[in-house]
Amino acid sequence: MSLPDRLLALVERFAGRRVLVVGDLIADEFVYGQVARVSREAPVLILKYDATEVVAGGAGNAANNVASLGGRAALAGIVGTDAEGRRLLRGFAHGVDRRQVVRAREYRTPVKTRILAGGMHSAKQQVVRIDRETGWPLSAEVSRAFEVKLIAALGDCEAVLLSDYGSGLVTPALAVAIQRALASRARTRSIPVLVDSRYRVLEYKGLTICTPNESEVEQALGLHINDDVNLLEQAGRTILRRTGMQAVLVTRGSRGMALFQPRQPTVHVPIVGSDEVADVTGAGDTVIATCAVALAAGASFDEAARLANYAGGVVVMKRGTATVAAGELADAIEQDVKKDGAALRDPH
Repeated sequence: MSLPDRLLALVERFAGRRVLVVGDLIADEFVYGQVARVSREAPVLILKYDATEVVAGGAGNAANNVASLGGRAALAGIVGTDAEGRRLLRGFAHGVDRRQVVRAREYRTPVKTRILAGGMHSAKQQVVRIDRETGWPLSAEVSRAFEVKLIAALGDCEAVLLSDYGSGLVTPALAVAIQRALASRARTRSIPVLVDSRYRVLEYKGLTICTPNESEVEQALGLHINDDVNLLEQAGRTILRRTGMQAVLVTRGSRGMALFQPRQPTVHVPIVGSDEVADVTGAGDTVIATCAVALAAGASFDEAARLANYAGGVVVMKRGTATVAAGELADAIEQDVKKDGAALRDPH
């Protein structure tokens, strides 16, 4: 079977795959307006307000992507009892089980507010972002409630996705506890555990795969890769060695992706689709969600990376925090085959 056929067959197997998504739940708020004039008070734009949209970001976006791809997402996280938390909980797709989400009175739901401006017939561009951070640490009572819900949700999952945006909820210690809980249950095959960590990818050890972007790799290792393929190779191998992961997938924006595995040559996956990106908000969530569903469906790391590359290419063409449907993913693969198949050459 050719590589395109294998990828399309995997997309068909996405339906019903059970992924436990654990992580930071963020309310992504988008405030839209039209440019009216420049203020006389200061050199800033005055916007005529149009609308406000609130969607699930962070781990919530990853869970929505799992559901959009046809999987079943069990979501574990924390929100406040504030208005932002209530709006966030209403923003989940059908197919996202929210029973593992803890609502805590003393917790403030994190909000990322993006102000977007544009003319009547032009695309809206982000002007500024305002972050309202949460309060940490959590009380012991809330932490225990979260752990109980989380461990109970491990029962029938086929993959675990850890989304660490740096709030302190997802930690390397929590990852170890999840691994131990999974290992204690008799299974016919191991359950992949994936992590996307904004600030401390090197602290997670012995998981299945991590998906840092290039800037996160540069920050972790204190270097600047740019177009230096040799430096990229060195960086990827260093993260692979220091974390003990089975695979490391580095996302590189317009340069595509690079997949590193022990004792195997690096796989460079070129970008697919248009390079005229509309919005990269939440693209990393789409990438790791696609990897999780693909691995749950039996994909190899190479196949999962290529499917994630297609999904990322689709989602960056959408405005705001967006998701990719299984049908869109299949269409992207088929369109690429019709062009020249360059991204689909079978490395084997």
